[in-house]
Amino acid sequence: MNHAPQIRIPATYMRGGTSKGVFFRLQDLPAAAQVPGAARDALLLRVIGSPDPYGKQTDGMGGATSSTSKTVILSASERPDHDVDYLFGQVSIDQPFVDWSGNCGNLSAAVGSFAIASGLVDASRVPRDGICTVRIWQANIGKTIVAHVPMTDGEVQETGDFELDGVTFPAAEVQLEFLDPADEGEGGGAMFPTGNVVDELDVPGVGTLTVTMINAGIPTIFVNAAAIGYTGTELQGAINSDAKALAMFETIRAYGAVRMGLIKHIDEAAQRQHTPKVAFVAPSSAYVASSGKQVAATDVDLLVRAMSMGKLHHAMMGTAAVAIGTAAAIPGTLVNLAAGGGERTSVRFGHPSGTLRVGAQAALVDGQWRVTKAIMSRSARVLMEGSVRVPGDAF
Repeated sequence: MNHAPQIRIPATYMRGGTSKGVFFRLQDLPAAAQVPGAARDALLLRVIGSPDPYGKQTDGMGGATSSTSKTVILSASERPDHDVDYLFGQVSIDQPFVDWSGNCGNLSAAVGSFAIASGLVDASRVPRDGICTVRIWQANIGKTIVAHVPMTDGEVQETGDFELDGVTFPAAEVQLEFLDPADEGEGGGAMFPTGNVVDELDVPGVGTLTVTMINAGIPTIFVNAAAIGYTGTELQGAINSDAKALAMFETIRAYGAVRMGLIKHIDEAAQRQHTPKVAFVAPSSAYVASSGKQVAATDVDLLVRAMSMGKLHHAMMGTAAVAIGTAAAIPGTLVNLAAGGGERTSVRFGHPSGTLRVGAQAALVDGQWRVTKAIMSRSARVLMEGSVRVPGDAF
Protein backbone atom coordinates (compact mmCIF):
# COMPACT_ATOMS: atom_id res chain seq x y z
CA MET A 1 0.00 0.00 0.00
CA ASN A 2 1.33 3.41 -0.99
CA HIS A 3 1.32 6.22 1.57
CA ALA A 4 1.43 9.87 0.63
CA PRO A 5 4.40 11.68 2.21
CA GLN A 6 3.89 14.81 4.24
CA ILE A 7 4.45 18.16 2.54
CA ARG A 8 5.84 21.34 4.08
CA ILE A 9 4.06 24.68 3.83
CA PRO A 10 5.72 27.88 5.09
CA ALA A 11 3.66 29.25 7.97
CA THR A 12 3.82 31.37 11.10
CA TYR A 13 1.97 30.70 14.34
CA MET A 14 0.94 34.02 15.89
CA ARG A 15 -1.00 35.45 18.76
CA GLY A 16 -3.12 38.46 17.99
CA GLY A 17 -5.08 39.98 20.86
CA THR A 18 -6.71 37.14 22.81
CA SER A 19 -6.63 34.73 19.86
CA LYS A 20 -3.96 32.80 18.01
CA GLY A 21 -3.83 31.18 14.60
CA VAL A 22 -1.76 29.90 11.70
CA PHE A 23 -0.73 32.60 9.19
CA PHE A 24 0.10 31.92 5.54
CA ARG A 25 1.16 33.98 2.57
CA LEU A 26 -1.16 33.14 -0.32
CA GLN A 27 1.81 32.52 -2.60
CA ASP A 28 3.18 29.84 -0.25
CA LEU A 29 0.06 27.66 -0.34
CA PRO A 30 -0.12 24.68 -2.72
CA ALA A 31 -1.57 25.75 -6.07
CA ALA A 32 -4.91 24.01 -5.46
CA ALA A 33 -5.34 25.95 -2.21
CA GLN A 34 -4.47 29.35 -3.64
CA VAL A 35 -8.07 29.73 -4.78
CA PRO A 36 -11.24 29.44 -2.69
CA GLY A 37 -12.87 26.04 -2.65
CA ALA A 38 -12.87 22.53 -1.29
CA ALA A 39 -9.09 22.02 -1.57
CA ARG A 40 -8.31 25.13 0.46
CA ASP A 41 -10.85 24.22 3.13
CA ALA A 42 -9.58 20.64 3.36
CA LEU A 43 -5.99 21.84 3.72
CA LEU A 44 -6.81 24.29 6.52
CA LEU A 45 -8.92 21.71 8.33
CA ARG A 46 -5.97 19.30 8.30
CA VAL A 47 -3.53 22.00 9.43
CA ILE A 48 -5.71 22.84 12.44
CA GLY A 49 -6.65 19.21 13.18
CA SER A 50 -10.35 19.21 12.34
CA PRO A 51 -12.87 17.72 12.35
CA ASP A 52 -12.02 16.12 15.68
CA PRO A 53 -14.80 14.08 17.33
CA TYR A 54 -12.77 14.21 20.55
CA GLY A 55 -12.86 18.02 20.47
CA LYS A 56 -9.14 18.37 21.22
CA GLN A 57 -7.47 19.02 17.82
CA THR A 58 -4.55 16.91 19.05
CA ASP A 59 -3.41 16.09 15.51
CA GLY A 60 -3.14 19.69 14.38
CA MET A 61 -2.25 23.25 15.33
CA GLY A 62 -5.63 24.13 16.82
CA GLY A 63 -6.12 24.68 20.53
CA ALA A 64 -9.64 23.24 20.81
CA THR A 65 -11.35 26.61 21.43
CA SER A 66 -12.92 29.13 19.08
CA SER A 67 -10.07 31.53 19.94
CA THR A 68 -7.39 29.08 18.82
CA SER A 69 -9.00 27.37 15.81
CA LYS A 70 -8.16 30.06 13.30
CA THR A 71 -6.31 30.56 10.01
CA VAL A 72 -5.20 33.65 8.09
CA ILE A 73 -4.17 34.05 4.45
CA LEU A 74 -2.41 37.26 3.37
CA SER A 75 -1.32 38.63 0.01
CA ALA A 76 -0.01 41.93 -1.30
CA SER A 77 -3.02 44.06 -2.12
CA GLU A 78 -3.87 45.19 -5.62
CA ARG A 79 -6.40 47.66 -4.23
CA PRO A 80 -5.44 51.35 -4.31
CA ASP A 81 -4.17 52.74 -1.00
CA HIS A 82 -3.98 49.29 0.64
CA ASP A 83 -0.91 47.26 1.51
CA VAL A 84 -2.27 43.79 2.12
CA ASP A 85 -5.38 41.67 1.63
CA TYR A 86 -6.42 39.72 4.72
CA LEU A 87 -8.64 36.64 4.54
CA PHE A 88 -9.75 34.95 7.77
CA GLY A 89 -10.96 31.35 8.13
CA GLN A 90 -12.66 30.22 11.36
CA VAL A 91 -12.15 26.45 11.47
CA SER A 92 -14.85 24.36 13.11
CA ILE A 93 -13.48 22.06 15.81
CA ASP A 94 -15.76 19.06 15.39
CA GLN A 95 -17.36 19.64 11.99
CA PRO A 96 -15.72 19.53 8.52
CA PHE A 97 -16.08 23.15 7.48
CA VAL A 98 -14.32 26.50 7.50
CA ASP A 99 -16.49 29.57 8.09
CA TRP A 100 -15.47 32.52 5.90
CA SER A 101 -18.43 34.75 6.82
CA GLY A 102 -16.67 37.21 9.12
CA ASN A 103 -13.48 38.76 10.39
CA CYS A 104 -11.37 38.08 13.49
CA GLY A 105 -10.71 41.41 15.16
CA ASN A 106 -8.13 39.96 17.53
CA LEU A 107 -6.00 38.41 14.79
CA SER A 108 -6.31 41.70 12.89
CA ALA A 109 -3.71 42.97 15.38
CA ALA A 110 -1.18 40.48 14.03
CA VAL A 111 -1.86 41.08 10.33
CA GLY A 112 0.23 44.24 10.07
CA SER A 113 3.19 42.66 11.88
CA PHE A 114 3.10 39.54 9.72
CA ALA A 115 2.72 41.58 6.53
CA ILE A 116 5.78 43.71 7.36
CA ALA A 117 7.96 40.77 8.39
CA SER A 118 6.88 38.76 5.33
CA GLY A 119 7.76 41.44 2.81
CA LEU A 120 4.16 42.16 1.84
CA VAL A 121 4.47 45.87 2.67
CA ASP A 122 6.57 48.04 0.34
CA ALA A 123 9.92 48.63 2.04
CA SER A 124 9.69 52.35 1.28
CA ARG A 125 6.70 52.57 3.61
CA VAL A 126 8.37 50.85 6.53
CA PRO A 127 10.31 53.17 8.86
CA ARG A 128 13.37 51.94 10.70
CA ASP A 129 12.02 53.35 13.95
CA GLY A 130 8.61 54.67 14.90
CA ILE A 131 5.21 53.54 13.70
CA CYS A 132 4.48 51.73 10.44
CA THR A 133 0.94 52.36 9.24
CA VAL A 134 -0.39 49.29 7.44
CA ARG A 135 -3.62 49.61 5.47
CA ILE A 136 -5.38 46.27 5.42
CA TRP A 137 -8.21 45.18 3.15
CA GLN A 138 -10.37 42.75 5.15
CA ALA A 139 -11.56 40.53 2.32
CA ASN A 140 -14.22 38.59 4.26
CA ILE A 141 -16.34 41.68 4.90
CA GLY A 142 -14.93 44.17 2.40
CA LYS A 143 -13.69 46.72 4.95
CA THR A 144 -10.50 48.66 5.65
CA ILE A 145 -8.50 48.23 8.85
CA VAL A 146 -5.54 50.46 9.66
CA ALA A 147 -2.89 48.95 11.94
CA HIS A 148 -0.27 51.12 13.62
CA VAL A 149 2.68 48.79 14.20
CA PRO A 150 5.69 49.87 16.29
CA MET A 151 9.13 49.46 14.69
CA THR A 152 12.57 49.36 16.37
CA ASP A 153 15.88 49.06 14.50
CA GLY A 154 14.10 48.02 11.31
CA GLU A 155 12.18 45.18 12.95
CA VAL A 156 8.62 44.86 14.17
CA GLN A 157 8.63 45.55 17.91
CA GLU A 158 6.74 42.79 19.70
CA THR A 159 7.80 43.22 23.31
CA GLY A 160 6.61 46.04 25.53
CA ASP A 161 4.62 46.95 28.60
CA PHE A 162 1.10 47.09 27.14
CA GLU A 163 -1.19 44.82 29.14
CA LEU A 164 -4.32 43.26 27.67
CA ASP A 165 -6.75 41.44 29.92
CA GLY A 166 -7.07 37.88 28.68
CA VAL A 167 -3.38 37.72 27.69
CA THR A 168 -0.87 36.59 30.33
CA PHE A 169 2.21 38.62 29.36
CA PRO A 170 2.63 42.26 28.32
CA ALA A 171 3.71 43.15 24.79
CA ALA A 172 3.95 46.09 22.38
CA GLU A 173 0.74 48.02 21.77
CA VAL A 174 -0.79 47.88 18.29
CA GLN A 175 -3.54 50.41 17.64
CA LEU A 176 -6.27 49.38 15.23
CA GLU A 177 -8.75 51.55 13.35
CA PHE A 178 -11.76 49.80 11.85
CA LEU A 179 -12.95 52.24 9.18
CA ASP A 180 -16.66 52.50 8.37
CA PRO A 181 -17.29 49.31 10.37
CA ALA A 182 -20.99 48.97 9.57
CA ASP A 183 -21.34 45.94 7.29
CA GLU A 184 -23.62 47.27 4.59
CA GLY A 185 -23.35 44.08 2.56
CA GLU A 186 -25.18 42.02 5.16
CA GLY A 187 -28.85 41.57 5.96
CA GLY A 188 -30.95 44.66 5.29
CA GLY A 189 -28.07 46.62 3.84
CA ALA A 190 -27.58 48.95 6.82
CA MET A 191 -25.98 49.07 10.24
CA PHE A 192 -29.34 48.15 11.75
CA PRO A 193 -30.87 45.59 9.38
CA THR A 194 -34.44 46.20 10.59
CA GLY A 195 -34.00 49.96 10.66
CA ASN A 196 -34.45 49.99 14.44
CA VAL A 197 -31.93 50.35 17.26
CA VAL A 198 -34.07 47.95 19.33
CA ASP A 199 -36.48 45.22 18.25
CA GLU A 200 -38.68 42.55 19.75
CA LEU A 201 -37.41 39.10 18.73
CA ASP A 202 -39.70 36.08 19.12
CA VAL A 203 -37.64 33.03 20.07
CA PRO A 204 -39.65 29.79 20.41
CA GLY A 205 -39.01 28.15 23.75
CA VAL A 206 -37.35 31.29 25.12
CA GLY A 207 -39.89 34.07 24.70
CA THR A 208 -40.02 37.54 23.19
CA LEU A 209 -36.74 39.32 23.81
CA THR A 210 -35.85 42.98 23.43
CA VAL A 211 -32.69 43.01 21.30
CA THR A 212 -30.32 45.28 19.43
CA MET A 213 -29.21 43.72 16.15
CA ILE A 214 -26.29 45.48 14.53
CA ASN A 215 -23.94 44.93 11.59
CA ALA A 216 -20.70 46.57 12.75
CA GLY A 217 -17.39 44.78 13.11
CA ILE A 218 -19.35 41.55 13.01
CA PRO A 219 -23.12 40.94 12.94
CA THR A 220 -24.17 40.83 16.60
CA ILE A 221 -27.36 40.30 18.56
CA PHE A 222 -27.38 42.04 21.95
CA VAL A 223 -29.83 41.02 24.66
CA ASN A 224 -30.23 42.19 28.26
CA ALA A 225 -28.65 39.73 30.70
CA ALA A 226 -31.58 39.96 33.12
CA ALA A 227 -34.04 38.97 30.39
CA ILE A 228 -32.39 35.53 30.07
CA GLY A 229 -31.65 34.98 33.74
CA TYR A 230 -28.09 36.28 34.02
CA THR A 231 -26.31 39.15 35.76
CA GLY A 232 -23.52 39.86 33.25
CA THR A 233 -20.84 38.81 35.76
CA GLU A 234 -20.76 35.17 34.56
CA LEU A 235 -17.53 33.37 33.68
CA GLN A 236 -17.13 30.51 31.22
CA GLY A 237 -18.00 27.72 33.67
CA ALA A 238 -21.43 29.16 34.37
CA ILE A 239 -22.41 28.94 30.71
CA ASN A 240 -20.28 26.36 28.96
CA SER A 241 -21.13 23.56 31.39
CA ASP A 242 -24.86 24.18 30.96
CA ALA A 243 -26.20 22.35 27.90
CA LYS A 244 -29.61 23.99 28.28
CA ALA A 245 -28.04 27.46 28.27
CA LEU A 246 -25.93 26.71 25.19
CA ALA A 247 -29.02 25.45 23.36
CA MET A 248 -30.89 28.63 24.32
CA PHE A 249 -28.13 30.87 22.97
CA GLU A 250 -27.98 28.91 19.73
CA THR A 251 -31.74 29.25 19.31
CA ILE A 252 -31.51 33.01 19.88
CA ARG A 253 -28.66 33.16 17.37
CA ALA A 254 -30.57 31.22 14.72
CA TYR A 255 -33.77 33.25 14.93
CA GLY A 256 -31.79 36.48 15.13
CA ALA A 257 -29.82 35.52 12.02
CA VAL A 258 -33.07 35.07 10.11
CA ARG A 259 -34.40 38.41 11.35
CA MET A 260 -31.15 40.10 10.34
CA GLY A 261 -31.39 38.64 6.84
CA LEU A 262 -28.16 36.68 7.20
CA ILE A 263 -29.90 33.35 6.52
CA LYS A 264 -33.31 32.43 5.14
CA HIS A 265 -34.14 29.59 7.53
CA ILE A 266 -32.99 28.68 11.02
CA ASP A 267 -31.64 25.35 9.74
CA GLU A 268 -28.90 27.27 7.90
CA ALA A 269 -27.43 28.58 11.18
CA ALA A 270 -25.54 25.34 11.81
CA GLN A 271 -23.37 25.99 8.75
CA ARG A 272 -22.73 29.60 9.72
CA GLN A 273 -21.28 29.29 13.19
CA HIS A 274 -19.00 32.32 13.12
CA THR A 275 -21.78 34.86 12.53
CA PRO A 276 -23.86 36.36 13.96
CA LYS A 277 -22.62 36.60 17.52
CA VAL A 278 -24.90 36.73 20.57
CA ALA A 279 -23.92 38.90 23.53
CA PHE A 280 -25.68 39.83 26.75
CA VAL A 281 -25.25 43.15 28.54
CA ALA A 282 -25.83 44.52 32.02
CA PRO A 283 -25.10 47.72 33.96
CA SER A 284 -21.71 47.95 35.66
CA SER A 285 -21.20 45.77 38.71
CA ALA A 286 -18.26 44.43 40.68
CA TYR A 287 -17.04 40.91 39.88
CA VAL A 288 -13.98 38.70 39.98
CA ALA A 289 -12.42 38.00 36.57
CA SER A 290 -11.25 34.55 35.54
CA SER A 291 -7.67 35.44 36.52
CA GLY A 292 -8.79 36.32 40.04
CA LYS A 293 -8.52 40.04 39.31
CA GLN A 294 -11.04 42.20 41.15
CA VAL A 295 -13.05 44.41 38.80
CA ALA A 296 -14.85 47.25 40.60
CA ALA A 297 -18.16 48.64 39.40
CA THR A 298 -16.40 51.98 38.88
CA ASP A 299 -13.83 50.37 36.56
CA VAL A 300 -16.35 49.82 33.77
CA ASP A 301 -19.35 51.45 32.11
CA LEU A 302 -21.17 48.16 31.55
CA LEU A 303 -20.73 44.39 31.50
CA VAL A 304 -20.74 42.30 28.31
CA ARG A 305 -20.46 38.56 27.78
CA ALA A 306 -20.37 37.12 24.25
CA MET A 307 -20.82 33.71 22.67
CA SER A 308 -18.38 32.48 20.02
CA MET A 309 -18.75 29.25 18.06
CA GLY A 310 -21.32 27.95 20.55
CA LYS A 311 -19.37 28.75 23.75
CA LEU A 312 -18.95 31.74 26.05
CA HIS A 313 -15.76 33.53 24.99
CA HIS A 314 -13.01 33.71 27.61
CA ALA A 315 -12.53 37.44 26.98
CA MET A 316 -14.01 39.37 24.04
CA MET A 317 -13.74 38.91 20.30
CA GLY A 318 -12.16 41.96 18.66
CA THR A 319 -14.93 42.24 16.10
CA ALA A 320 -17.57 42.04 18.84
CA ALA A 321 -15.69 44.80 20.66
CA VAL A 322 -16.17 46.93 17.52
CA ALA A 323 -19.89 46.12 17.64
CA ILE A 324 -19.97 47.05 21.34
CA GLY A 325 -18.18 50.36 20.78
CA THR A 326 -20.39 51.20 17.81
CA ALA A 327 -23.63 50.34 19.61
CA ALA A 328 -22.52 52.23 22.72
CA ALA A 329 -22.06 55.39 20.64
CA ILE A 330 -25.65 55.29 19.38
CA PRO A 331 -28.32 56.44 21.87
CA GLY A 332 -31.07 53.96 22.61
CA THR A 333 -29.34 50.68 21.84
CA LEU A 334 -29.25 48.10 24.62
CA VAL A 335 -25.48 48.58 24.86
CA ASN A 336 -25.84 52.35 25.16
CA LEU A 337 -28.60 52.05 27.76
CA ALA A 338 -26.65 49.53 29.85
CA ALA A 339 -23.75 52.00 29.85
CA GLY A 340 -26.02 54.76 31.17
CA GLY A 341 -27.39 56.20 27.94
CA GLY A 342 -26.59 59.48 26.23
CA GLU A 343 -23.88 60.32 23.72
CA ARG A 344 -20.40 58.86 24.13
CA THR A 345 -17.27 58.41 22.04
CA SER A 346 -15.78 55.52 24.01
CA VAL A 347 -16.82 52.83 26.45
CA ARG A 348 -15.01 50.56 28.87
CA PHE A 349 -16.72 47.25 29.38
CA GLY A 350 -16.14 44.29 31.64
CA HIS A 351 -15.67 40.82 30.11
CA PRO A 352 -14.79 37.46 31.73
CA SER A 353 -11.03 38.17 31.69
CA GLY A 354 -11.15 41.83 32.74
CA THR A 355 -11.83 45.11 30.99
CA LEU A 356 -11.41 46.67 27.56
CA ARG A 357 -11.87 50.18 26.19
CA VAL A 358 -13.09 50.76 22.65
CA GLY A 359 -13.92 54.05 20.94
CA ALA A 360 -16.25 54.90 18.08
CA GLN A 361 -17.20 58.02 16.16
CA ALA A 362 -20.94 58.11 15.35
CA ALA A 363 -23.13 60.70 13.63
CA LEU A 364 -26.75 60.93 12.51
CA VAL A 365 -26.72 61.57 8.74
CA ASP A 366 -30.01 61.99 6.85
CA GLY A 367 -31.84 60.16 9.60
CA GLN A 368 -29.44 57.21 9.57
CA TRP A 369 -26.68 56.49 12.05
CA ARG A 370 -23.20 56.23 10.58
CA VAL A 371 -19.98 55.30 12.34
CA THR A 372 -16.81 56.44 10.57
CA LYS A 373 -14.40 54.40 12.66
CA ALA A 374 -13.97 52.26 15.73
CA ILE A 375 -10.65 52.27 17.57
CA MET A 376 -9.02 49.90 20.03
CA SER A 377 -5.61 48.66 21.09
CA ARG A 378 -4.37 45.07 21.01
CA SER A 379 -0.97 43.37 20.89
CA ALA A 380 0.57 40.61 18.78
CA ARG A 381 3.54 38.27 18.87
CA VAL A 382 5.12 35.55 16.74
CA LEU A 383 5.00 32.27 18.64
CA MET A 384 6.66 30.02 16.06
CA GLU A 385 7.68 30.25 12.44
CA GLY A 386 8.85 27.80 9.83
CA SER A 387 6.64 25.21 8.16
CA VAL A 388 3.55 23.20 8.97
CA ARG A 389 3.34 19.66 7.68
CA VAL A 390 0.27 17.90 6.33
CA PRO A 391 -0.17 14.60 4.47
CA GLY A 392 0.11 15.23 0.76
CA ASP A 393 -3.26 13.66 0.07
CA ALA A 394 -5.10 15.70 2.74
CA PHE A 395 -6.53 18.11 0.18
